[in-house]
Amino acid sequence: MGQLEGKTALVTGGTSGIGYATAQAFADAGAKVFLTGRTQQRVDDAAASLGGGVVGVASDVTSVEDLDRLMDVIRASGAGLDIVFANAGSGEYVTLQDETPEHLIDTFNRNVGGTVFTVQKALPLLNPGASIVLAGSTAAGRGMPAFGAYAAAKAAIRSFGRTWATELGDRGFRVNTIVPGPILTPGLTELEPDPDQRQAMLDNLASNPMKRIGNPEELAAAVVFLASDASSFMTGSEVYVDGGTNQV
Repeated sequence: MGQLEGKTALVTGGTSGIGYATAQAFADAGAKVFLTGRTQQRVDDAAASLGGGVVGVASDVTSVEDLDRLMDVIRASGAGLDIVFANAGSGEYVTLQDETPEHLIDTFNRNVGGTVFTVQKALPLLNPGASIVLAGSTAAGRGMPAFGAYAAAKAAIRSFGRTWATELGDRGFRVNTIVPGPILTPGLTELEPDPDQRQAMLDNLASNPMKRIGNPEELAAAVVFLASDASSFMTGSEVYVDGGTNQV
């Protein structure tokens, strides 16, 4: 029996990187997994590669209409939800000098609005003892140049996690935030389009106490812990998987 045997999970932003690795880890632990992404083909490909326990649903977390349709699909399965991993989100390097209203709004819609309304729409489907895991970032606690909008959005996620832990505790739901440090994903490498500059960026990110960049599977293992009964007395917590980047 796996840690998540008999449970049903939702992973947003699950077609690559951390989301994909976590969907795989959930399925390997025995859960039925609903996986989302914005592009139908990528969702179909991811679900097919992960196997029969994974259902792919094309859904954009910035669209409440898409989220409603997603929840309708999950509701029709009849199992409700035991786990929500609100993972979808992304950022770009933009300095204060170059910031625009459009970029700021888009960054907050993707990272904050998408998380808020994913969790809100999932509430009626949550089973007793459900675990909600939010995707944070070490950027929220660091002054990284040109990453201000994304860092602020992830700081908002941490704040919402604390608030929701108190709001939802009486309903038996737990809310925790997973905080990835440098994890080798397409989202990380695409931050720097120039190959030479990209390697310099990766080398800089690897200058943590563990002297390396993490892999998505290491992050996914921590999400499985937060999703499972092994963390049953944890809520409002922030769990760092960052090689010591923000801790030492």
